[in-house]
Parts: sequence; C-alpha cells; structure tokens
Amino acid sequence: MTSTDHRTLRRVLRREITGTIGLLTDEHDFRAMRRYRSFVFDDHTIYLRHMEAVLRTRALRGSHTTVALFDPADYAEYCERTGVDPDSHTSRARYTAELASTGPTVPYDGRPLADLLPSLIDEAVRQVTREYAATILARLGACVSCGEDLGRAALTRASHLLRRILDTAPTGELHLVCSVLGPPGTLVAVLHADDICGRPELDASEALEFTTVLAVGLASASPGGLVMRISEPGAPDRVHGWRLRAYGLEPLTAGEVFDAYCTDAESGDLIAPESNVDYCEPPDLGEEGGPSPAHGH
Repeated sequence: MTSTDHRTLRRVLRREITGTIGLLTDEHDFRAMRRYRSFVFDDHTIYLRHMEAVLRTRALRGSHTTVALFDPADYAEYCERTGVDPDSHTSRARYTAELASTGPTVPYDGRPLADLLPSLIDEAVRQVTREYAATILARLGACVSCGEDLGRAALTRASHLLRRILDTAPTGELHLVCSVLGPPGTLVAVLHADDICGRPELDASEALEFTTVLAVGLASASPGGLVMRISEPGAPDRVHGWRLRAYGLEPLTAGEVFDAYCTDAESGDLIAPESNVDYCEPPDLGEEGGPSPAHGH
C-alpha cells in the first residue's frame, strides 16, 4: 500500500470520527474563563467568530460535530473532583469530551451560531427540567398501601395519557404544553408532534421531558394544566386544555380555555384573543383521562 493510499484512508477515518466542542454562550461565562492564562481569548464576539469558523471547516471536511454547553462553574467542580489542572487546554478538552455523554448538546448542522445558540440553551433548560422532575418522582417513595413505586407508577400513567391524547387528537401539527406549579417554581415542558401521513411524529427527548413533568403533576396533585394547540393549513388553529388532577386529566370547557388563553398569567389582566384561533373542548379521553383505578395511582 502506497503512502497516498494511507493518507486517503486516514482522511476517510477522520470523516468518521465525531467530535464535541464546548461553547461559552454568554459574556458572563466567557469572563469567568478569562481568569485562566491558558484561555487566550479576550473578546466574546471574536471568540464566537473563530468558533463558527472551526465548525464550518469541520463540516466542509465531512466531520460531524456536537456542540455542548460549557459551564465554567461545573468545569471548576470537575477539575476539583478529578484532580486536574483547570488552567490547561488538556483539562478543558477532557471536560468537553465528558459533556458529550452527560451535558446538553446539539449537533452542528451548518446554521450560524446566532441561530444555533438558542437551540443549545433550550436543550440545557430541558435537561435541567427533566433531571429536576425525575428527582421529585424518585423522592416519592413507595405507596403505603401496596408498596408500588409511586414515581414509576406516575410515569406509566403519564405515558398512557400522552398516548391517549395523541390517539384522539384531530389531524394536524400538534403543540403540547404541560405546566406544573410548585416550589421552587413552575415546571414547563413543551412537545411538538408533526403530522406525518396522519400519524404524530415525536422527538424522543421532548417526549421524555414532557412525560416526566406530566408525571410530577399527576403524582403530586400540584396545580397545573395541559394545553394542546392544533395547526392545519387552511383552517383556524384549535386550542384545547385540561386541568391536572390526581392521576388524571379534567377537560376544560371552551370558555375556560378561552379565559386561560386571554388572561395574563402574572397580572390577571385580560389579553385580546388571537385571530384565526378557535377555543374548543378537548377530545374525550375516555376512562384513560380519569383517575387511575388501581390504589388511586
């Protein structure tokens, strides 16, 4: 095999190797990293410009790159935990590699960083929400009467309810929002479902987050609600809603949906209704919508 053949094979291998780049998304995090002498950038805008050039170059070479959210505080904890020098590009590379499996990431798809950054931040928020909701469910423990794991039962119930909603929803693009009130704040999960040949197509990560937040609302009996908006070309958007109840969903009337959408959540002031939107009662979920008959969970 000639040296040219070897170089060709290496180029092929480089295209198959994936990489992760840790990104400092805002000025605050950027300033926190400037305390390290090995971090050579002194301007966030220039830093982002160079980062985008690196991403584009890798994409042109056929390399797949994952962009991770680089958190300076978490990085400092990582260095202390692992005993590595935080003022080292090698340590930053090791931390970034770990982010590929543990932290919020998005694939680089050629978009400008200005368009990619909101997606990365949204993914970080989703991960925090998912982890916090999962912690709440894990702390519920076992049912005193039957010994069943309450968190697991709530997840199963939430999964069934979500499937029932999707099965009974009219055709169109779905946008679901679930919100649960409680300390220290409101948990919110959003789920998009594209209409693919009459069947809803879900993002697995969004569906997991949505199911987990819904499970928290069902298990904790905290105030909350679920709203479904359906969009279809050539027709008004339709908005439906439910209240969260103990292990069930209570349908809202069309008037209650209208009031919820046309009232400012913080001030309580009335908001003008959207044009070309119908506020409707939700589809009948049948027995699946009521409380779980087994032990009340």
